[in-house]
Amino acid sequence: MISFWTRLLDLISPRLCVVCGRRLDVTEEGVCSKCYLHLPRTGYQHKPYDNPMAKAYWGRMPIERAAALYYHESHAESANIIYALKYKSRPEIGEAMGRMTARELTASGFFEGIDGLVPVPLARKRLRQRGYNQSMMLAKGISEATGLPIYERAVERIVYEDSQTHKIRWERNENVEDVFRLADATAISGKHLLLIDDVVTTGATTIACGKVLLQAGNVRLSILSLAFAKS
Repeated sequence: MISFWTRLLDLISPRLCVVCGRRLDVTEEGVCSKCYLHLPRTGYQHKPYDNPMAKAYWGRMPIERAAALYYHESHAESANIIYALKYKSRPEIGEAMGRMTARELTASGFFEGIDGLVPVPLARKRLRQRGYNQSMMLAKGISEATGLPIYERAVERIVYEDSQTHKIRWERNENVEDVFRLADATAISGKHLLLIDDVVTTGATTIACGKVLLQAGNVRLSILSLAFAKS
């Protein structure tokens, strides 16, 4: 049920779709129903062990499954979701998209056997600049929809590195080496963890983070991102 005050606030201060700019209905979150429907979906949750995203990890890090909601293309309208989340101080977009992603992937059984969520951490400097960790916002939405706990302090980022956006594959790999540290092995040992990121391209960041998580012992890893950018 939508409260009277929510409807009144929406009337006074209309919310706009981050993709197309259309006014949102009171029941819509961040992205209008039409734009959400037309996101270029990967469908990877239906074949989570053998898809182009999962193959990015083959021979580099053992994972159980991998999926992303949609394909990221830098000049497409759908890219506005990532830009709003990362560069326009819209953390609520992350939570909303996390909830929608989780609801959509639940039907395929993607979350079965997962014990908890680990958002890829930001360095403290970047966290102060942005004010929030976009991967954490996604994890919060996923947790709300699935009931899975978030292990926010299992791993931490100890080195601030440049943006990965314009780097080629070998530069991405080199750029994230030794930037993570295992902070709480006890909390995650023996668990199947779902590592959460906003966009996966080469997998370099999630691999660097995932390898540190594996140091906790008897840990299994799966990967979920909001978007996948085919390199």
